[in-house]
Amino acid sequence: MKIPATVVTGFLGAGKTTLIRHILQNAQGRRLALVINEFGDVGVDGELVKGCNDAACPEEDIVELANGCICCTVADDFLPTMQKLLDRPNPPEHIIIETSGLALPKPLVKAFQWPDIRTRATVDGVIALIDADAVAAGRFATDEAALAAARAADPNLDHDSPLEELFEDQLASADMVVLNKADLVSPEALARVEADIAGEIRPGVRIVRAAHGAVDVGALLGIVAAAEDDLDARPSHHDSEPDHDHDDFTSFVASGGEVADVEALIAGLGEVIRAHDILRIKGLIAVEGKPMRLVTQAVGPRIQSYFDRNWNAGEPRRTALVVIGQTGLDEGAIREALAALIG
Repeated sequence: MKIPATVVTGFLGAGKTTLIRHILQNAQGRRLALVINEFGDVGVDGELVKGCNDAACPEEDIVELANGCICCTVADDFLPTMQKLLDRPNPPEHIIIETSGLALPKPLVKAFQWPDIRTRATVDGVIALIDADAVAAGRFATDEAALAAARAADPNLDHDSPLEELFEDQLASADMVVLNKADLVSPEALARVEADIAGEIRPGVRIVRAAHGAVDVGALLGIVAAAEDDLDARPSHHDSEPDHDHDDFTSFVASGGEVADVEALIAGLGEVIRAHDILRIKGLIAVEGKPMRLVTQAVGPRIQSYFDRNWNAGEPRRTALVVIGQTGLDEGAIREALAALIG
């Protein structure tokens, strides 16, 4: 019997890590393995997930791929990882794969056709998370006609629109679309977003509304899509391209020490994000006098933070923030501004 795998995809900050934490906390007896593909130089997402792991997914079954986008390193990184999981004497009952926000899902699904994988694992389903609040605000437009009109009206715009194509590719591969952060959107705006998404997905793909990634695990796992056998029905803007790169995006890590004033830090992060149009900031904050790590996640101007677990004995109490944006970010200026906040 093939081991099912669920691919969790979605744009930067859509809530993939939150959804996976929800799955782990509601595993209902399933023995899970988790493969995380981090875009950046430190495995922040892995640390966030390890903060809640238990018998359902012990730490040794959480594997991080930090050597680049998973869709670009399938042969070198992902396939050997899958083989090791499948070769274990007691392999997992279900594998959860979290792609980075920059990953194209289709090359990953195609990897399940690899001879050593195909007979032992199958893609149970591709889950695409959408930040309903961001889409409702027009940050990631889905109306191609309006986008084309905007390009024609303004010759200074980037006509390649990599964010839009990536968004559409993730929807085209989906077996379920989760409209996350639905609690932040009015019913009218949410209905409009849902109608727009419905025009981009394949017939029969479910759209589920959620807040904080809270979707019934029985609905997420057990779709039985066998997506690797259905690639032709999952079109991509990049089907004709031999390779896929991320020259349109850049990321770096800013590190610091302990922070004394959390409110001042959050306010300062908001100013840095607005000044430099940063897409995403996420990381771990060491707070003076606090035994627990502060998780901070920012999507555009929206910033959330919470304490997840105590710092372990011998674990360096340091602050590490991953900054992600489109190519052209003024890294020097951003580092200088963050240094004033985190030391």
